[in-house]
Amino acid sequence: MATIYISLGSNINREENTRVGIAALQRVFGDLTLSSVYESEAVGFDGDAFYNMVIACEVDRPVIETNQILRDIEDANGRDRSGPKFSSRTLDLDLLLYDDLQLDENGLKLPRGEILKNAFVLWPLAEIAPDLKHPETQTSYAELWASFDKNKESLKPVEFSF
Repeated sequence: MATIYISLGSNINREENTRVGIAALQRVFGDLTLSSVYESEAVGFDGDAFYNMVIACEVDRPVIETNQILRDIEDANGRDRSGPKFSSRTLDLDLLLYDDLQLDENGLKLPRGEILKNAFVLWPLAEIAPDLKHPETQTSYAELWASFDKNKESLKPVEFSF
């Protein structure tokens, strides 16, 4: 079994798609650990604000298969891959971590670079795994969040009932 961390984001019908994404992940992977939901501005393009969170669970599948399952869930929920890389999304599921695996193949890079770059990934990750260490920096997510420039992005927790 491997512990994985997934970033979930949506800025199209974001409340419903966040719930649908969580439900789909539960059906496939079982028990989930959920961070709070955060609202963030769109990064890299001009668009509606996102809901973002991080989800942890255990998997007994290989990493490439696990990543494909996430893509399949996105596609089943209206993910449009025809537009630019940075664009609005019904559902965005990114594999952030697969245990402490460091990988760069088949278009999959782990740990995912957004962990160190984006508050909407790092804050919820630090919330549910504060003592876990980043596989490359060997710094805990709590320490990484404490030293993160919080003025870089607008991010706020939102009331969200699961």
